[in-house]
Formats: sequence, C-alpha cells, structure tokens
Amino acid sequence: MRKSSLAGVSIAAVILAAISITRSGAEPVLRGAEAFGDWQRDKPGTVRLITPQDLPRPGATASSSNSSRVVQRPASAVPQVPAGFKIELFASGLSGPRIIRTAPNGDIFVAETGPGRIRILRSADGATKPATNEVYATGLSRPFGIAFFPSGDNPQWLYVANTDSVVRFAYRNGDLKAPGKPEAVARLPRGSNHFTRDIVFTPDDKRMLVSVGSAGNAGEGLGQPPQGVEAWSRDHALGAAWGIETDRAAVLAFDPDGKNQKLFATGIRNCVGLAIQPGSGTPWCSTNERDGRGDNLVPDYVTRVREGAFYGWPWYYIGANEDPAHAGARPDLKDKVTVPDVLLQAHSASLGLTFYTGSSFPPEYRGDAFAAEHGSWNRSKRTGYKVIRIRLKDGVPTGEYEDFVTGFVIGDNEIWGRPVGVTVARDGALLVSEDGNGTIWRVSRE
Repeated sequence: MRKSSLAGVSIAAVILAAISITRSGAEPVLRGAEAFGDWQRDKPGTVRLITPQDLPRPGATASSSNSSRVVQRPASAVPQVPAGFKIELFASGLSGPRIIRTAPNGDIFVAETGPGRIRILRSADGATKPATNEVYATGLSRPFGIAFFPSGDNPQWLYVANTDSVVRFAYRNGDLKAPGKPEAVARLPRGSNHFTRDIVFTPDDKRMLVSVGSAGNAGEGLGQPPQGVEAWSRDHALGAAWGIETDRAAVLAFDPDGKNQKLFATGIRNCVGLAIQPGSGTPWCSTNERDGRGDNLVPDYVTRVREGAFYGWPWYYIGANEDPAHAGARPDLKDKVTVPDVLLQAHSASLGLTFYTGSSFPPEYRGDAFAAEHGSWNRSKRTGYKVIRIRLKDGVPTGEYEDFVTGFVIGDNEIWGRPVGVTVARDGALLVSEDGNGTIWRVSRE
C-alpha cells in the first residue's frame, strides 16, 4: 500500500488546518472540503468559505437522486438561531408561501404560488402574530416576485411576476384588496422547468429587472448561438438558433411599463431571488446552478449582477470550468465568464434574497444579506434547508456565509421545512417563509 503524503500528520491536525479564524473572537471558518459538509454539521454561527480552487472534478462523486420527504412539523420542532436571537412562529396555515416582501407601510405581502394568489399579513411593530390576514388578489399564474413602484414611501403600483408575465395593480398604502384585474405589463418565457420569476426596480425607477431561469439543466440539445458572447447576447434576445432557451437563464431589463426589453445579464442558470443592494443600487442574484455533476458540483451562488456580464451557463461554471457535456463547444467564451461572489454548497437550492436594512439586529448585521436555502435533492448527503447570512465588508462580499437559521431537517430522509422567502419587517425583525408546512417565522433580538 502506498504511504500517504500526510504520513506523520494526524487526521485531527489536517482538519484543524482546514479551519481558520478570520477575526479575533470569531467563530471558525470552514474551508475547502470541510466547507461542503451536510445538514448534520449545520448550526447557527457556522461560517463557510468556498472558492473556485476548492471545486472537485466533474463526476468525482456519483450524481444522486435523494429527494426529501416533507412531514408535518413536530410540535417540538422550532428552528435554531444564533445566541442573542429568538425565533417565533409568526403565521401558519398558509398554502405554500414563497416570496415575501415588506410594503412601505409595513404590510407583509406573501406569494402563494400554487393557488395563484397574493396574501397580506398586517401586524403592529413588535407583534409576534399578524392581526390581519387577507387575500389581496387571486387568479394569478404561479406568482412569485413582488415589487412596489415607484420607490419610496408612497408607491402607486404593485407589480407581480407571474411565470409567463409581469402584471401590476394600482396600489395605495394600506390596500388590503386589489382594486380590480391586473394590467399586463410584459410577457415572459413560460413552460418547462424553473418557473419562478422575481422582480426588482433600479433605485432610479428607470428600469424593471426580471429573472428568468433556464428551461433545462445544462443546455441539453440546444442549437448553438453565434460566435462571440457579444453576438450571442444580442441575438439571444431575438431568439436566433436558441429555441426554448430564448430570453432564459438571464436577467431581463424593461422600462417600468414593460417596453424596451433587453438582456441585463446572461448565463445565469436560475436566478430565483433578486434584490437591490441598498446604497450601491447593485442588483444581486440568488442562483441555482446545474445538477448531475456530483455531490459538490456545481456550487449554487449569491452574487452581484453586472450589466452585460456572462456567468457561464451552459458551457462553463464558476469561471473557466468547462461543463463536460459541452466540451470544446465554445472555447471563445472561456475567458469571458464572470466568477460569482459567494459560492454555496452545491444543490442547496438558494431562493429568496434580502438585505438587512433594520436597526434591531447588532450593528455588524446592517447591510449584510440573507438568503433562503430550499434544500437539496441531487446530493447523497442532504444540504440546504436553512437561512444563511452573506457577509459583506464595506458593502463588498467577503465570500463567507454563515448558517443563521437551521433546524428544518428531522433526519436523513425527512424534513418539515423548506425556506423560500426572507424579508425585513418594519420593526427590524427578519421574517422567513417555508413552503413545506406553510409557515412564516419571525427572528428578533432577545
């Protein structure tokens, strides 16, 4: 038997070498293979840093089909949060609550995607339960994203991103019922996989950004776009040689009235959650990457989205890593791929995204982002099923992320909660929706 190159070095020492301290008194940061882990190692305060250099080769492990079984939440099951915080059940009995957004007046808008409706929850600041629970609108087509327009304290419109369109309702602060049928604003690609569409407006209110996921996993069987990413981006919008993926795997830009559609960024397999970073006004995406490449490929990610940037799908991932299904197909794109900012455990299914703008959490949280991880199916060891904190320093992502809310997994095969949406309530609490048992949870300071 060949001796290990680590002869004389204890396993414990190797593990400790993979863990470093980033700041005095802070929790350890799991790096490299240690950062991949699984649900059994998840706990509030655990910090991970995954870099492009940490990625295994495609097929290093087999691709697994390991779907979770959703069970009724046990009476004793309560999510876990870091020391100094508490978590309470805010609302229950909802039908698959997905994206949640806070209106300027403090109302919480909830997209119940399956039933095709938008619900409003209203509570006094500091209250742990909503005093009002009303259905705002029905008859929508798998609604997901919600946005208020224009920005500021007095919006005039409520926009909803359906799976096949963007619609809007005339809106005034405090409305509990839609005033009538929605106005159609823009048509969106529909059908196939990845049906969610999120929506935000740029801070100057001049552009509406809408995320549209790919129709497939990794561009199987598609026609090849023209040579050069610039030509591809231009002709992609026209549908040239691209079939069912036209205007998909992208963030689209429109005028607020739905006119002048353009591609804002491309090669993003499934940007489920969109958010605008306060201060900088930069759009961010919470992204599901491709499956079928092994337990630890391809990392999901949360990233700033640069206008005109190309993020690799389907030919490349996380920079110049070529997808084996498209080997040699597009060498001209290899050096044009933008590397995402924060790499997450592969198959976490990163969904909703928000920035912390409140004042009730400790000062170091202000400006950081929170993302909801819906949980894996394509991994032998379950991961995701939690809410993570994306750490920023002076508004710039460090690449680190921290487990913030955990405890939705019961065992290797059973879970009770699948986080989807995150929003900051007017009183500074963080609200988290999960569509496994149809609940919303409220995280606040103790």
